[in-house]
Amino acid sequence: MRKLILAVAVAAVPLAGCADMTATQQRALSGTAIGAGGGAIIGAIAGNAGLGAGIGAAAGLAGGLIFDKVKRDQASSYNAGYQAGATGQPATPPR
Repeated sequence: MRKLILAVAVAAVPLAGCADMTATQQRALSGTAIGAGGGAIIGAIAGNAGLGAGIGAAAGLAGGLIFDKVKRDQASSYNAGYQAGATGQPATPPR
């Protein structure tokens, strides 16, 4: 029973620490974690899991930040179009 409680606590603490993160921080963290996991698997197959995890984490971080930029630009364009429609003005995309 103690092992079950410990396992639940170990799983819950990192999730609770992510509760007040911004969307950018969440995307960067999830990209890094996914990249590190995938890199470790590929690195283990190639013979060096640590190096694979490091390279995968860097690539995942870059991917997460690029994805965040795309989503922010998408939301900005949507809001510009919505405001233009609400005021009857022609839409001008944000720069």
